[in-house]
Amino acid sequence: MRVSGDHSQQRKAGLGLALLSAFTFGGSGVAAKPLIEAGVAPLEVTWLRVTGAALVLLPLAWRHRGLLTRRPGLLVGFGLLAVAGVQACYFAALSRIPVGVALLIEYFAPALVLGWVRFVQRRPVSRAAAVGVVLAVGGLTCVVEAWSGLSFNPIGVLLAFGAAFCQVGYFVLSDHGGDGQDPADPFGVIAYGLLIGAVALTVVGRPWGMDWTVLAGRADLAGARVPASVLLAWIVLVATVLAYLTGVVSVRRLSPQVAGVVACLEAVIATVLAWVLLAEHLGLAQVIGGAVVLTGALIAQTSTPKAAAAEPVAASAPVEGEREFTAGG
Repeated sequence: MRVSGDHSQQRKAGLGLALLSAFTFGGSGVAAKPLIEAGVAPLEVTWLRVTGAALVLLPLAWRHRGLLTRRPGLLVGFGLLAVAGVQACYFAALSRIPVGVALLIEYFAPALVLGWVRFVQRRPVSRAAAVGVVLAVGGLTCVVEAWSGLSFNPIGVLLAFGAAFCQVGYFVLSDHGGDGQDPADPFGVIAYGLLIGAVALTVVGRPWGMDWTVLAGRADLAGARVPASVLLAWIVLVATVLAYLTGVVSVRRLSPQVAGVVACLEAVIATVLAWVLLAEHLGLAQVIGGAVVLTGALIAQTSTPKAAAAEPVAASAPVEGEREFTAGG
């Protein structure tokens, strides 16, 4: 009974962290849009976001510098996929296909995570997690109104799926870092992932051509003139540092596929915040879609682990109940 109680507490804590991560990630858009409208390019905002967060977490990087020799592959993979890859592919897709379509494709990642766990790791997935993914993806279709202005530019679609695959990397690598006898500290993984992502985005975004004077001025948020520096601080400290820290820890307390479905709430949160703070219209279909996503997330987080298949890959899995879905092989 004690083990069951501890397991339940771990899941509740993981769910709370996943919800906080979804809220903080979802809150990035309402702060970034005023900066973009003020004259900062989307990719430049992304570079400022990642680089600023990397600088904030430099002390953590120094504290966990041993990871550079112990888990270099994990750090590089997290930086290139979970940080730089998601952002770069998503913004590149936006230049070719509608925002709603790109967002829906990116958040197809939970279904891809289930495919990874089931067919690559050869582990069973619960029915609740599968149902949660189906509901979440269906609800997202309504939230982003994917049927309006569809444009199937092949390159844009491929880039959006690139963002989705990189999103899978975020969940898989976040979980993978906790495997083995010598797990990587999640804070160290995030710190170095952001540093590596900042370097990669510097090459892509070329920030040396940015108009830095915009950051010294003000931007319009809900009819108020807000200092651009305040918006940037929110994006860096809350929507990136806090979002990544809570997100990675939540994956380790839940499982990649369950945390992935809960993360779909980010799109709902972003839509609601845009409605409240940016006066963007929220239609009936979006309200219904948000409710469906929430239902899917709640169903997924109630899933219980199934016994792993008796194969070599399962033999190395952690023995704790909540870890039977892990993606570290």
